[in-house]
Amino acid sequence: MIGKLSGVVDSIAGDSVILEVGGVGYLVQCPSSTLSRLSIGAHVSLMTEMKVSDDAIKLYGFASGEEREWFRLLQTVQNVGARIALAVLSTLSPRDLQRALALSDKAMIGRAPGVGPKLALRIATELKDKAPAMMLRGEGEIHAAVHAPRGPSADAVSALVKLGYSEGQAAEAVARAANDLNIEEGGEEDTGTLIREALRSMAR
Repeated sequence: MIGKLSGVVDSIAGDSVILEVGGVGYLVQCPSSTLSRLSIGAHVSLMTEMKVSDDAIKLYGFASGEEREWFRLLQTVQNVGARIALAVLSTLSPRDLQRALALSDKAMIGRAPGVGPKLALRIATELKDKAPAMMLRGEGEIHAAVHAPRGPSADAVSALVKLGYSEGQAAEAVARAANDLNIEEGGEEDTGTLIREALRSMAR
């Protein structure tokens, strides 16, 4: 099993990259979020997932261990294979996906190519309770091409859990607070602001 590749980007085409490692070029399929961070000639490390079938061996690469974990988790849903999982991760960042699941926002999930309303609902339903655990992943998470910090949303969920709320309650409240505050990916609002807004929303 190949879990990580470090080498030089030889070429990028469509949804894949050829990564040269020790004179061998590995064809690695990646979500667009990962491909957008790569450039030809750059030395990078990708967290990888290998899929072996009767007629092919495929490698999938991700800029962080978190993306790879979401790739694996998405495929636990019926009718979601590698292609659909990549499409979801190409459309939604891990933070956006966490928020969509916490809010059961099937419309946001349905923005991914190949994900119809029924499948979006199934993803939202089956993974809703697993989103908090992903949000609570700490700095021990393995990062590869680009460091992706844990972020204020995950810290806010962790703080609410310590206050006695369940992971599901905390994740949903923080996701709603982030929406109310219009916090975008990479927003600068601090954890305290999210916690206060989340507590207010739960008290209503």
